[in-house]
Amino acid sequence: MTKTPPNGSDTTADDRRTTTRDPSTAGIENRLETEGDPESGGGLEYEVVTTPVLVVGAGAAGARVAIELAESGLEPLVIGKREHGDAHTTWAAGGVNAALGSLDPDDDWTVHAADTLNEGHHLNDPDAVELTAREMPDRIRELVEWGMSFDRTADGDINQRYFGAQSYRRTCFVGDRTGEAMLETLIGRARDLEIPYRENVMITRLLSDGERVDGAVGFDMETGDGLLFRTNHVVLAAGGFSALYHRHSSRDDENNGDGQALALEAGARLLDLEFVQFHPTGMVGERYGEEWDGRLVTEAVRGEGGRLYNAEGERFMERYSPDQMELDARDVVARAIAREVREGRGTDDGGVYLDISHRDAEYVRERLPSMVERFESLGVDITAEPMTVAPTAHYTMGGVDIDFRTGETGVDGLYAVGETVAGVHGANRLGGNSLAETVAIGKLVGDHVASAVAVGDDDPTVTDGQRAMAEREFRALADLAASDGTVPPTRILEALGDLLWDHAGILRDEPGLRDGLATLAELRERTADLRVDGGLTSKSFEYAVDLSASLTVAEAMLRAALERTESRGAHYRTDYPETDADWRVNLVLSAGTEGLSITRRGVAEPSPAVREALEEGYELDYHHLE
Repeated sequence: MTKTPPNGSDTTADDRRTTTRDPSTAGIENRLETEGDPESGGGLEYEVVTTPVLVVGAGAAGARVAIELAESGLEPLVIGKREHGDAHTTWAAGGVNAALGSLDPDDDWTVHAADTLNEGHHLNDPDAVELTAREMPDRIRELVEWGMSFDRTADGDINQRYFGAQSYRRTCFVGDRTGEAMLETLIGRARDLEIPYRENVMITRLLSDGERVDGAVGFDMETGDGLLFRTNHVVLAAGGFSALYHRHSSRDDENNGDGQALALEAGARLLDLEFVQFHPTGMVGERYGEEWDGRLVTEAVRGEGGRLYNAEGERFMERYSPDQMELDARDVVARAIAREVREGRGTDDGGVYLDISHRDAEYVRERLPSMVERFESLGVDITAEPMTVAPTAHYTMGGVDIDFRTGETGVDGLYAVGETVAGVHGANRLGGNSLAETVAIGKLVGDHVASAVAVGDDDPTVTDGQRAMAEREFRALADLAASDGTVPPTRILEALGDLLWDHAGILRDEPGLRDGLATLAELRERTADLRVDGGLTSKSFEYAVDLSASLTVAEAMLRAALERTESRGAHYRTDYPETDADWRVNLVLSAGTEGLSITRRGVAEPSPAVREALEEGYELDYHHLE
């Protein structure tokens, strides 16, 4: 629809913005709503966008949902905070799991499922695990059809490598840039299908009465303009919350818990938020500089034979895991490194050494090109010298509680997928399963949402109540942007990162968790004195919006970690160091009038076929690599 600029000019901010959209949002209705008199300063102007399905998040999970919707004849709208194709999926470097049996013919989906359940310490949703493991061979073949060029064996089969705690070589890869290649493939397919996409958009609230969702409210990060998305179906694919920690493998402005916070506020439940995965090998050390602190050194380095040494030259994993060595589960290796450092056998930088220089240099360059290139740019030749690494917050197993066959959250019209949700990974994620979940479950969720779209959902009307809720949010955002206190949001986010690292990191106990909650309350009080510089289009404002979600999710995580009085997977309580069979339950978190409540829910049993695979006791034999 034609818009009349309030200043009488021929070009509106939205006209300028459409030149950056890829592809065009043709078919998505847009209109300008104005309340009051804008010329007198009392008006409130925002854009209304209607769409049958809104997908919030443009990584692999969101893209795969949108592809399935488009192939069903719908025209969803995908929105992302960054430019099209720039999502956290690109940071998943090492590979994606599928029981193809290219190198190990005895592998099959039941063993993949068994490995996943074992790594998740049997808190996983067995249905979610089995759906993922069954689906993945077909999803890999589908990606190949769409143009993804996996590395191949000499016989032309898709090559597969070892990843930690996997019984067989199951991880398909494109060198060490698998996530980037996958996202490029999915974005290419989405463009072929002409799926509408809108970049540089941030969602701050879902339109919800606690029982159903009718759309979302946010703003254009380039112009500051308000956006009201009216739809009967919202899919959250917004990532996890690992960036809450001060050392993490993500970028600072993503994976900050906004998907979980949006869902909780809308009436959905969260699950198992205490389980945060600390990847054993994040970059650490002065020679890398602050920019690279905590950035991921892919598990593919260890999968290709990389070895860990302490500062005394000991290959210390022989003490902790003589059978699986560096390829034991991520939580085991991360705790081993933390113990070496704590007991004084770490480097001056507080890490250990990861060395692959014993492998042929050309082999390393072929299998790990991105790692070689990154470290060369920092003056380090990993084919000839070791890297310095330490654990880093990398992935969050907890998230929104969903039905994995449908993506439903229990709030009508609201679905979730990808790292935003919990269930596939249980207490600890098997390396290579994050990318697998995005495409396996993404397809199923897209298929279900397509079947749920009814006649008229392509042009939902905006009610007075929805408009009023959106306008309250726009006013709140304007007030936040005008905050003129003394504390920048980054200062509170940095304090939050330190709080979580110190009190809810790799090692936890009751006094530390309680201290963390007390400090968190103090940080909340400091938000009353925020200072936002630069208005609605500034990075300062973006971080101020992030802050609300991050504090909400941090509290939920701390409370869940305090509640679980055992050690299991990535959750290690030094005051309860053993795994307790009575604690084989999921923790379900809900928001109520009196704050967060936590209840326990039993875990279902796997199918007979997977139980049989579990009983067989398959296990990685690391020494095949020696």
